[in-house]
Order: sequence, then structure tokens, then C-alpha cells
Amino acid sequence: MKKNEEMIDLIPDYLDNLLDIETKKDFEFQLSKSTVLVEELEAYKRLLAAFNEEPQIKPSENLRKGFETMLAEEKGNQIKVVSLNQGPKANWWSSLPRVAASVLLLVGAFLAGQYFQKNESEVQLVQVQTEALAYKEAAMFSLLENESASQRIRGVELIKEFEKPDQQIVAALGEKMLTDENTNVRLTALEALSSFSYSDQVKTIFIEALKTEENPSIQVAIIEMLVELQEKKAVEPMKKLLEKEETQPYIKDQINSALPKII
Repeated sequence: MKKNEEMIDLIPDYLDNLLDIETKKDFEFQLSKSTVLVEELEAYKRLLAAFNEEPQIKPSENLRKGFETMLAEEKGNQIKVVSLNQGPKANWWSSLPRVAASVLLLVGAFLAGQYFQKNESEVQLVQVQTEALAYKEAAMFSLLENESASQRIRGVELIKEFEKPDQQIVAALGEKMLTDENTNVRLTALEALSSFSYSDQVKTIFIEALKTEENPSIQVAIIEMLVELQEKKAVEPMKKLLEKEETQPYIKDQINSALPKII
């Protein structure tokens, strides 16, 4: 057991090829007989590999200059300590607190460099994401005004790129749902808005649409959506649709079926 412990202590020198010939032969002989020594050797290799694979963070130029300044000052302080005419041993022990402080400052500076570089990377990432969203928003508004219905549909579908679209985007889609000359564009806008039906702005758009919408397909879709949302503000517009002579019979049936589910 003691022999194994002695051999384990030699592992770093063995891997660095620092053992003399006889010691190396003795180490390799023990290695061929001891599974414990083999396991310790492999564990040490894995540890070294892990350190080598750890990504290195390059300190910033300001951090490097700051540390060099600190190191120069510390060297000056060390010279002042030596000049007190104390013996070698006393000088060594008296410098220990300053050495420890230097090490702590070095570690602190390194960690600070990591922290600030990480924050800087996060800020840059946010800037890139913001710019990308701004580009998508501009592209969406441009497509919504395109003469081609298929391009306007593409513009409407870009809303999927926004986790929480702002009021301007929602209002633009609401306008397309209410007034676009192409029924497919309007239905696509309705579907897109339904993904954000939790928004009071979207609910208001649906309710307003009931007052003016004449396309039966869109009327049915809006009624179904408002029933699903249990939106009580939709009751009065639905009742007014029932009173209109031009409202299609099956739309009235739809409303009569929907009202009890909301009320």
C-alpha cells in the first residue's frame, strides 16, 4: 500500500518525463502490477485533458495593463521591505501577506475580466437580436403593402417571428383583417391574430369586426374565437347581427348557439 502511495506521488513527474531512468523503470514495473496505480494514472490524464479543453478567456487590454501596473507597484513595495535590513528569513515571512494579496488581486482581476467580457457579449447579443427584429418588422410592413396578395400573406405570417408583437404590429394586422380586398389575406390575418387573443387589443379588434364584417366565413371564425375566449363584450354585437335582415340564416344559427356559451 505504501509502495502504491509512493508511485502515485510520482505520476506528475512521470507524465512530464522528469523521472530518472531507474525510477521510471520501477514506476512502470509497479504500473504493470497495480490496477490502483493504473486507475490513478488515467484519472490524472483525464484531469489534464479537462484543463486543456477548458476554453481560455483572453483578458481585455485594459485588464492586462491594469494588472501590469499593479504588479509594478507590488514589486516596488517588495523592494522597500527588503531595504529594512532584516534577515533573509524575516524578509520572506514578512512578504507573505503582500504575496497573498497579489495573488488575490490577480484572481480578482481575472474574474472581473470574465464577468465584464461576459456582460459585454450579452449586450452585443441583445443588440443583434434587436436589430434583427427591427429588420423583420420593416420587412413585414413592406410586405403588407405589397400589391400581390401572396406577398401580403407572407407579411402577415411574419408575426410568428415576434413573441410579443407591439401595438403597431397588431393594429396593422387588424387593418388587414378588416379591410384587405383579398379574403385569404383577411383570413390569414385573423388566424395570426388569434395566436395573441390574450391581448385586449386583439379582443377589441375581433369585437369591432363583428359590427362591420359581411363575409360569412370571417364572421363564423370571429364568432368561434370570441366564444372560445368567453368574451362577454361580444354579446351585444352578436345580438345586433341577429337583428339584421342581411345576416345569413346559418350565421344567425351560429350566434344562437354561441350566445348561451358566453352568457
